[in-house]
Order: sequence, then structure tokens, then C-alpha cells
Amino acid sequence: QVQLAESGGGSVQSGGSLTLSCTGSGAASGYTYKYYCMGWFRDTPGQGREAVAIIDSDGNTTYAADDVKGRFIISRDNEENTLNLRMNSLKPEDTALYYCAAGLPRPVPPFCRPGARAYTEWGQGTQVTVSP
Repeated sequence: QVQLAESGGGSVQSGGSLTLSCTGSGAASGYTYKYYCMGWFRDTPGQGREAVAIIDSDGNTTYAADDVKGRFIISRDNEENTLNLRMNSLKPEDTALYYCAAGLPRPVPPFCRPGARAYTEWGQGTQVTVSP
């Protein structure tokens, strides 16, 4: 079982930047961290939990929500067991509780999907607040 811990949330003014980080430890039997699909999700009022960005084991971004494309960058370091989300040009509507998540890849393409139910391991969340 992978344990995940997020950091880097906070309050920022519109147009500012933040970098969220997530550190993983442990793994399901037969796997190590580097094999997992990883993603950032957020909870917003009225929207529920939505995927922000997903990255596969090779470091390819397999999904980015339309409203973060060109502003947010997801990356991972499999040697350090870390996942990052660089958030630029932040808007008030980006205000949310952000979660790091891990899930084993599907055996067939698409290997890493954006649906939250595909992710079995979750961090505790980190709050991002963007003021006008």
C-alpha cells in the first residue's frame, strides 16, 4: 500500500504561483512507486472531486483538465518518489482542497485514466486558496 503526503498548499493572490508536492512510500505487493499512475485531484463546491492532471509511470502527462492546460504542469521523480504540480497564473476558481493520488495502471491502454475511482491511494489533501 502506498502512503502519500502532500505539501505546498497555501494562500496566494490571483496571478500567482504555487508548487504542490507529494511524497510516496510503500507499494502494493510486486510493485514499486514508479509503476503507479499518479494524479492530482481537487474538491470544489458543487463539482465534487475532479482530476486536475494525471501522469503515467514514464512521466508522460496523460490528462490535464481543460481549465488548467497551459497553466499547471505535473511531473514526477521516480528516484525520489515524488510528484509535483506547478501551478502558474492561479485564478480564484482554482481554490480547492488538492489531493495526490496513486493507482495501479490498467493492463491495456489507456493505462492511466482520470477517473477518481481508478485511484486507490490518497493523501490527506492540501488547501489552495486564491484571492482576487
